[in-house]
Amino acid sequence: MSDLPILGAALNVNALETHRKLMLDKPRDLELQDFCLSETLNGDWMPLVERAKTLLDGHEGRVGIHGPFWGFTIDTVDVDVREVVRKRLLQGLEVCEALGGTHMVVHSPYSTWDHNNLDNYENARAQKIELCHLTMKDAVKRAEDIGCELVLENIEDKDPHARIELAESFASKSVKVSVDTGHAHYAHGSTGAPPVDYYVKAAGNALRHIHLQDADGYADRHWVLGEGTINWHSVFGALSKLESDPRLIVELRDHDGLPASISNMAALGLAQ
Repeated sequence: MSDLPILGAALNVNALETHRKLMLDKPRDLELQDFCLSETLNGDWMPLVERAKTLLDGHEGRVGIHGPFWGFTIDTVDVDVREVVRKRLLQGLEVCEALGGTHMVVHSPYSTWDHNNLDNYENARAQKIELCHLTMKDAVKRAEDIGCELVLENIEDKDPHARIELAESFASKSVKVSVDTGHAHYAHGSTGAPPVDYYVKAAGNALRHIHLQDADGYADRHWVLGEGTINWHSVFGALSKLESDPRLIVELRDHDGLPASISNMAALGLAQ
């Protein structure tokens, strides 16, 4: 059991208090979800950070946050919207610094429409990457300065490689790759994308973060691990070949399913 990967979790601060004993029983990585809302980032979030730090006394895993994403994409063409997105990313990194966080999740800009149309327009792939650079350049520099990684999470991505190309284009130690298993399974089942383990293999050692959630291949379910149709043996088999030590973050709609998710993966001999 001691050689099996250790699962962490994505929780809000209230759920962290509920599951604190579990999160402290091993060096489980934590992702706090409270800081993805503009209302929170524009307000006084420091008491929330201080409460989290108190609850994390004795915690030995890595800590990060899910960055802001509601209402925008990082490839926005609108110059005014771009300034808002730039501000949100920097606000998220300010939280990370206060928290001592080492990762922030950023959503991929690649849509299903992109998959069918990027090669329909001249230089569209390069232009999309350039737009992301215009939005993210200040956040990347800030992340480098505070020792934080911006991990690009697949959302609608049908091509598991496009996001990796985007991450590599920054040539920065602070821009890496995330895989969300449920998003990948949705893309596989509903849009004809490859299966989940292919997303892990495509990322290779650029993979520094993974959202583990089960699903049915139709929607973004965030079910307890083992209660959907993802082939977990193939996913953990692909993960076992990596040397990048990605954060293994269980991300559920119902946080109370965290113990069952860990138990189910332990019963399969895949994780602890």
